Order: sequence, then C-alpha cells, then structure tokens
Amino acid sequence: MTNNGSIPLRTQVVAIRDQISCDLEGEAVILHLRDGVYYGLNEVAAKVWTLVQEPRTVLEIRDILLNSYDVEPEDCLRDLLSLLQRFNTWNLIELGNGKTSAHS
Repeated sequence: MTNNGSIPLRTQVVAIRDQISCDLEGEAVILHLRDGVYYGLNEVAAKVWTLVQEPRTVLEIRDILLNSYDVEPEDCLRDLLSLLQRFNTWNLIELGNGKTSAHS
C-alpha cells in the first residue's frame, strides 16, 4: 500500500493550542482562534479530533479507529490521511517527526 505523498504514517499529530472545540451530540465544532474560522466535524472526524488532543502517530490513530468502527483497514487509512490533510490545510494540527517532543 502506498502513501501517495501524504502525511507519513509514523508522523506525530497534535491539535494546535490556538483553538477551542466543543462536542455537539457526537459531532464537533472547532474555532480557530487566530483565523476566526469555525469548522464542523461529523462523528468520525470528531473522534479523530478528540484523539489528536494528545500527540499520537497516524498509525496509532488508525489502530484506534479500526478498533472503534467496522471499516476495512485500507479505507480507514485512506480516509484518515485525507482528514488529517484537511486539518493540516486548515492549520488545526501540528505535525512532528515521531520523536519525543521537546515541549514535554
């Protein structure tokens, strides 16, 4: 399976600090504080958003989703990478190299 130039699977992902979010009956709304832009997330995207509140690798997130939902591994990974790319485009996440954070 190829990654097609998207976020490497061992990359650590974490939500930025300059945001606030809230749960809306399983879905989520995020406000980017610097940009003043709201983003709405469906149930699965909201689950991913909850997971990236702590630094996790793409593989860790994928494994949690596979244990939570009845989905094929290839579909899960493809959709997860697409969602993380959107989060990255919206400047809602920080990407690391998978090493221990210097901020700890």
